[in-house]
Amino acid sequence: MGKYGSHSRKRRKKRSILPVVIAVSAMLLFGLLFYFIQKDQFRNPYDLISRTDTLCYSAYTPEIAEAFAGDLSVIRKNNDADTENTAQTGLLCSDDGGDALYAKNVFSKMNPASTTKIMTCLLALENADLDKKITVGNEIYMNEAGVSLAGLKQGDTLTMEQLLYALMLPSGADAANAIAVSISGSIDRFAALMNDRAKKIGACQTHFSNAEGLTDPGHYTTCYDMYLILHEAVKNPEFLKIAGTSEYQASFTSADGSEAALKWTNTNLFLTGKAEEPSGMKAVAGKTGTTLAAGSCLALLSKTKDNRNYYSVILKADNRADLYSNMGDLLEKVPE
Repeated sequence: MGKYGSHSRKRRKKRSILPVVIAVSAMLLFGLLFYFIQKDQFRNPYDLISRTDTLCYSAYTPEIAEAFAGDLSVIRKNNDADTENTAQTGLLCSDDGGDALYAKNVFSKMNPASTTKIMTCLLALENADLDKKITVGNEIYMNEAGVSLAGLKQGDTLTMEQLLYALMLPSGADAANAIAVSISGSIDRFAALMNDRAKKIGACQTHFSNAEGLTDPGHYTTCYDMYLILHEAVKNPEFLKIAGTSEYQASFTSADGSEAALKWTNTNLFLTGKAEEPSGMKAVAGKTGTTLAAGSCLALLSKTKDNRNYYSVILKADNRADLYSNMGDLLEKVPE
């Protein structure tokens, strides 16, 4: 009798708890529904996940949340049906944030080529003395066909500032490796530093394996991540100065102790005036990139006549002519 009475009391307790469970579940479901309906209206500018309607940033952690301030653009639609822009990816963003003005395949995994050097330059500015003298070693020698070089020779001694001009203007892979070894002792350790900085910026679909951008399976980015990296780099006045210079002449000491000089011209044709910019737009700073795997690439900061800043990125145009044609078309989308 006592045994059956005990079971009866347990059943009554379960039945009494059931309405509470149903009520709590209903409240939770209502709360989630309200969140998804209202999240665009009450979006936290530091909430990484809510800044895009894709799942590419599902690896969100609080460490990188601070990178997503209100002046960063949100991607809400993909203009992949746009036949006017023939490059594989393209992005145009206002410095005021808000919705991107143009976005085509911006979360696709891409080869960055020498746009990689934006990160290399940023890290050098953050971790090295510009007046420090550096003697380059055999790290400057590479075997990829068509690699762009600044003309450095083993034993040349230059300042870090001169190496940064060699890096950003003629896109010297030799300068990139000399910088990496000077700062971290090896290219692998410098690449680890690059990856750590990328995560803090919020470029969580980027992985670097070298400082110069040569093709490697473990070296990749996205159009949107490259925008984030450029957006961070241009906060540094020295980066703006170097990456916005059209020509630079360096005098330095060669391996035999004699004086040597090299003149470098920026590979960005907008900055040298060899490519025509849309009316009312002026290139401020940026970086080109070209490899067989990456095609022709450009990450660019431009300014309007009334001093509004715009970021534009193209990765994998078919050739240099198409790159500047496509970039010009992007900048035409800037509202007057």
